[in-house]
Amino acid sequence: MASIYRDAVIDVSADTAWAALQDVGAADRPFAGVLTGCTLEGDVRTVTFANGMVAKERIVTVDDGHRRVVYSTLNEVFLHHSASMRIVPMGERQCRFIWISDVLPEQAAERIAPLVDAGCLAIKKNLESGKAESSMPHVASPS
Repeated sequence: MASIYRDAVIDVSADTAWAALQDVGAADRPFAGVLTGCTLEGDVRTVTFANGMVAKERIVTVDDGHRRVVYSTLNEVFLHHSASMRIVPMGERQCRFIWISDVLPEQAAERIAPLVDAGCLAIKKNLESGKAESSMPHVASPS
């Protein structure tokens, strides 16, 4: 099994970042630029990528206590694909976004890694610019 580990320091509070990440039915907001659409039916979300690819993902858990989302891809292309995304506080106005993807066959990591890299850049850019916050009216912007 291949594992892809990525992280990014994001200059927003962990609460702000978590509010965007935990809204699993609106993943196209924090990941805008990589994702162009997202719907959620029960525990299965469908995401549309900017390149036209569509993926179905089962949401395994949304863990508020650890600020962690886990999902698995429902796709015949992979023998296995699961991922976790986590927000870790680093002070009042900074956090770390950690994304770990596990995939079989190992060669599939070559196709997934560029999407994970682009996703890390997108969430950082969208959260820091405030673009991802439009779906979170209950979250106060930092002053």
